[in-house]
This record gives sequence, structure tokens and C-alpha cells, in this order.
Amino acid sequence: MNKLQNSTEKLKPCDAKAKQQYVSVVLPFAIDRSYDYLVGEIGTVAPGTFVLVPLGTQIRTAVVWDSPVGIQKPVQSAKLKQIAGKIDIPRLPIISMRFAEWISQYTLSPIGMIVRMTIGASSAAGSRKQNFGVQYVLGAPQLSRMTPARIRVVEVSADGQIRTKADLAKTAGCTTAVVEGLIKAGILTNVVIPEKAYAQPNPAYKLTDFNEDQKIAVHLLKAAVEAQAFSVSLLDGVTGAGKTEVYFEAVASALAARHQVLILLPEIALTSQFLNRFEKRFGCVPVEWHSATKETERERIWRAVAQGAIQCVVGARSALFLPYKNLGLIIVDEEHDSGFKQEDRVNYQARDMAVVRANLGKFPIILASATPSIESHVNARTGRYRHVILPGRYSGINLPDITPIDLKSNPPKQGCWLSPILINALKETLNDGRQSLLFLNRRGYAPLTLCRTCGYRIKCPQCSAWMVEHRFRQRLTCHHCGFTLPILKECPECGEKNCLVLCGPGVERILEEIT
Repeated sequence: MNKLQNSTEKLKPCDAKAKQQYVSVVLPFAIDRSYDYLVGEIGTVAPGTFVLVPLGTQIRTAVVWDSPVGIQKPVQSAKLKQIAGKIDIPRLPIISMRFAEWISQYTLSPIGMIVRMTIGASSAAGSRKQNFGVQYVLGAPQLSRMTPARIRVVEVSADGQIRTKADLAKTAGCTTAVVEGLIKAGILTNVVIPEKAYAQPNPAYKLTDFNEDQKIAVHLLKAAVEAQAFSVSLLDGVTGAGKTEVYFEAVASALAARHQVLILLPEIALTSQFLNRFEKRFGCVPVEWHSATKETERERIWRAVAQGAIQCVVGARSALFLPYKNLGLIIVDEEHDSGFKQEDRVNYQARDMAVVRANLGKFPIILASATPSIESHVNARTGRYRHVILPGRYSGINLPDITPIDLKSNPPKQGCWLSPILINALKETLNDGRQSLLFLNRRGYAPLTLCRTCGYRIKCPQCSAWMVEHRFRQRLTCHHCGFTLPILKECPECGEKNCLVLCGPGVERILEEIT
């Protein structure tokens, strides 16, 4: 938050005789109410304006709110402090303020923490670092003494392009000292290098051929986008049914209407494969927003989204809080994924909050999944959501053969966990020169350690979860809170030795069995 205090706009001093007009501001801290500050000489302050205000002995960033928030305490106007200055960034949209208030009330979280998610993590209010280059000055006076190096620099820069000093010197085959000399002589001048504009997706770049089921789904989703009213559509289809290509057509429809689009994905699904599919359809890679985005790029994206310079954002759950200027469609892909849940500071489900955001903005939202969540499935069955189904895979590709194995009829050998049928299938696959993948969603060697004497189950002393043995590391680990300790030789309850047995398999135990 220290960056927020280094605004490029100078702070305007406040006069004691300033007009006693005050506004409510929300600070990005764990505070559940707004505070009032005198406007002073900085002039009219519109709602959503970012300002610097004194809080205690420090200057903090705040957002001007359009009405008081939370329980207000009466304060005499003579005791109110004055706003120290404005910050030169786009204002927070009113709809973002309403969204923050809704989440605050629904999750019982301080309004300041919601505002922090909206502005704090983005560092958008920090001072902007400008990159400088050099450019040839048209009509510059000719120097009486021009060395060969200077002549080469002038010839290279005569096209009027802006270059960095290092690039210009390298192209001209000289040192930067020669470039500096021409700047002092007035032949070249220092200029700000303009930021490269974000590529805009082209809705008509490459159209897709659809089968009949997909055409019906495309028609329904495009109709929802063109209606520009709040609606929720659940796009339900098996893996490989072409759900992504189908909702891309809804994205194209929104982009053609000059609306911004947000595609939410679990962070693990933000892969180069998805980005390549987007580029293949729209002619450019979308703007990404996730935890790995660099701080400087996050600042630039935040401003560009607020100014409407970015048409489509593909991001993780935090992208929902960007200050969109004209958001007209939200896609939540893999809507069932637990990665949309945040359990740190503010607890919220991004899928559900995305539905709220669409409702506030009066535009459609599409939830896509091959295995819809129970909540979405029930909402679709009861008619609250439009249920768009893709029954088959694209181009008639068949689903893989799935064979369940009855372990009662085909039990594993004593002390083992894999059935003979599975072992034979693995051997056949290996003999054919193919690969096999065994999946088990249990880390470690065994999920439970039990005392045969007293029946005690080894549990975490901090949170009471079962301790999982990791034989490779020779540790017992709690996967709930992270507590760890060496493997025990005796029961901590009864003190009996050589009585502890391991119950159930983990991935380490399965690996031991197949090797």
C-alpha cells in the first residue's frame, strides 16, 4: 500500500478557510464503516475518486463513497480532517461499489477488506514508471562538426521512430555517449515511449463449424447475450463436447456489441492450451489476470480495464473485482471447481459472486462444466437457470471405455491393494509399449495409523485431524494444518511398542506395490 502514496499528482495544500464540504471515504483495511473527511481546496470529489487521507499519523489511500457505509458515529465538523489530495487514476465505477457492499453484507466481512481486494492488490494507484526514449528533431540545425558516428546516428533516427538510447546506439554502431551528445546539441530529444496497446480480439477472425446440437446451444447463448438482460445459463456437456467453442460464440457476440467480457477459470486451468484456442478463434491472446501476473503488468491491466481499453480478460477468481467500464458478459468455466472458493481473509465463492455481479450489471452469465455442481444442477432443474445441454462429443468421437471392478468378486492379494484384473491390464498395456496412469487422491503412504492394543488413532495435537504417514520423508504430517512429527515407535496413548498398524493406501503405498 506504500505505492499508493507516491502519486504523480502533487498534493494540493488545504486552506483553513476552505469550504466545509465533507465526503465519506472507505479505507482498504479491516474496517466495517466509512469515515468522513473535509474536501478542502481540492475541488469537487466525485464518488469513486481515489484520494489520500490522514489516518492517525500516516497518509493512506481511500475511495470516495457515494453514501455513508456502516454504523456512523456523530462527529463535529470542526474535528474532521481534510483530504490531502487526489490520486490520478480512473475512478472506481459505482457498480463496483455496490458489488463491494453486497459481498460485505453477504459474507459478513468488513467493507474495507472488499475494497482492498478491488484496489489494494492491484497497486494500480501507485506511481507510474515512464520509459523514455529518443527521437529525431525535425528541422534541427545542422552541426558544423559531424563525426562518422554522429552521421550514422542521424541516418538511423531520421525515420522519426522512438528508440531507447541503447537500441539507437547499437543500431548505429556507436556508444550511448554519441547519442547523449546529439541530445545536448538539439538534434535528438528525449520523449516518453508510449505503452503498447493491448491487442483487441476480432469476433469474426475465424468462424467455427458446429454440429446440430452445438448450433442449438450457440443460438441460445447468443440470444441471451443479445438480450442484454440478466440471465444465467448452465452449459452442460461431456468432456470433448465443444463447450469452449460454443461459449466462444457468445463471447464474440458480446465483443461485437462493444461490451467487455470476463472469462473466469480455476488457476490450474489457465493453460497455454486454452490461450491458444482463444487466439485461434479471435486472432490474439487474451489479457491474463492471475497470481503469477507481474506487479507492473497488474497495474497496467487495472487501469486499462477501467478505461475500457481491454475488451476481454481471462483470469482467476480475483479478476472478478477489476473495475470494468462496460462489462457485458461473464463466463465461468469449470464452474464446479473448488478453486473458485477463497477461504483466506474474505470467504467467498467466486462462481456465486459472479452471478451477483451479472445481476447488478443486468447482463448474462454462462456457467460451463462437464460435471456441474449440485447447486447449479438444482437451479437448472428448477428453472432458475437456463439448461443448455451438449449430449455428445464433437465429431462423434466416442467416450473412453470405463470398466468398474468389483473388489468383492476380485479381491487383491493379502497385504495388497490392486486387484488381479487391474494388474493384468497394466501388464498388457506395458507389453504393448504403452503408458499407464494410476490415480489416487491420497498423499503419503497411509492415511491412518492405528494402535492394535488400545484402538487409538494417531491424530494431530493442533486440529485433531488424522496424521498421514509419509514413509519417504519418515514423517507423520497433518494435511489440514501442516503440523509434522517423526514416525512414532510406540502408541502415545497406551505406550505399547510395536503395536501401530497402517490403515489404507496412499500413493507411496501403491507405488511400492507396483514396483
